[in-house]
Amino acid sequence: MNDSMQFDPRRSRWIPWVFVGGMLLVVVVNGGLVYAALSSFTGLTTGRAFDRGRTYNQVIQEAARQEALGWQARVTFQAGVVSVSVVDRDGRPVSGGMEGYLQRPLDGTQVPLAFRQTGAGRFESPAVPPQLGQWEARLLLRGAGGDVFEIRQRLIVS
Repeated sequence: MNDSMQFDPRRSRWIPWVFVGGMLLVVVVNGGLVYAALSSFTGLTTGRAFDRGRTYNQVIQEAARQEALGWQARVTFQAGVVSVSVVDRDGRPVSGGMEGYLQRPLDGTQVPLAFRQTGAGRFESPAVPPQLGQWEARLLLRGAGGDVFEIRQRLIVS
């Protein structure tokens, strides 16, 4: 046999360390991904998301009821005041009692609103959101005839 073809144990000592290094790299990368997943935004903007998903048929029925009502709302935010105007399908103002809050979609911060009726179908509430950016107005109008109208609209606070 040729001397150059003989087995030399010193030449292959590094091979097991390649496997150890590869596994160590996998553990470090996975640890970084787990940390990023646990410390970042969960993606949930509603509480009890699973329960809400199970009752989705009720959500569809409520949306159909509201659409059949035919009411339309316009929500604006200017100079620290949330203004809402609501009209029926014929364009007549809808009066009643308005309640609700502003909610920040990312972290769930809520700012309660105290509405007063300023005219037929017009409501206003002072609001001082603690941060600039995108907010969602979540409002409920109880009409004079007992009808309930849910309003959700995104607002930009700048």
